[in-house]
Amino acid sequence: MPSGADIVIPESEVEISAVRAQGAGGQNVNKVSNAIHLRFDVRASSLPDAVKERLLRLSDQRITRTGIVVIKAQQHRSQDMNREEAFGRLHELVNAAAFVPKKRRPTKPSRSAKKKRLEGKVLRGRIKALRGKVVD
Repeated sequence: MPSGADIVIPESEVEISAVRAQGAGGQNVNKVSNAIHLRFDVRASSLPDAVKERLLRLSDQRITRTGIVVIKAQQHRSQDMNREEAFGRLHELVNAAAFVPKKRRPTKPSRSAKKKRLEGKVLRGRIKALRGKVVD
């Protein structure tokens, strides 16, 4: 299974369009399309099947029901920097899905651990019993 660093997303599988950014920025916002809208179809991609499956199972608002990752980057004033940021976020998302969590093996407490726990409870109970009212 490849780790996150081994996964390469070809630029041909990513659809990028420049759109106008929202928010502050003066006249520049109204004139220039600086924000980047990145779309990546997970099902049609060349990612390994296991990574695709984990990516589609993520409960991330950027992934549509049809399996398309939509990322909008508009943090920077430069289109190139926004493009870089969008690709960075996509790689982050794919790397998170590429990570295979360790299988949990259930464990049981040892007999001595159980005994110590019960002895501690008994001792605590005795201490609390001593806090009661004194009867002559």
